[in-house]
Amino acid sequence: MVNGVLWRLRTGAPWRDLPERYGPWQTVYERFARWEADGTWAKLLEHVQVRDDAVGRVEWTVAVDSTINRAHQHAAGARKRGPQTGTNWKIRAARRRARPSAGPEAV
Repeated sequence: MVNGVLWRLRTGAPWRDLPERYGPWQTVYERFARWEADGTWAKLLEHVQVRDDAVGRVEWTVAVDSTINRAHQHAAGARKRGPQTGTNWKIRAARRRARPSAGPEAV
């Protein structure tokens, strides 16, 4: 049963994919959930840490990482315009040509 829990945690697979050799997935999951709720797993981890630390097998090193992923404001799903058709594009093009700053000389 514990091997079934360890298999599931190691692989990250859904509980329903637990191999039959570990027993019914429902039973393994229910015991895992019960032991998580009553603190059994936390007590076990604490016991192993204390035992291994006493013989020097635990290195208490801390690694801190902060990652920030920023997206451009327009990546948030702004309204998209359809294709420019009809005379509207001609009017806009004429306006662009009419402005002195629109040409390459403005640079």
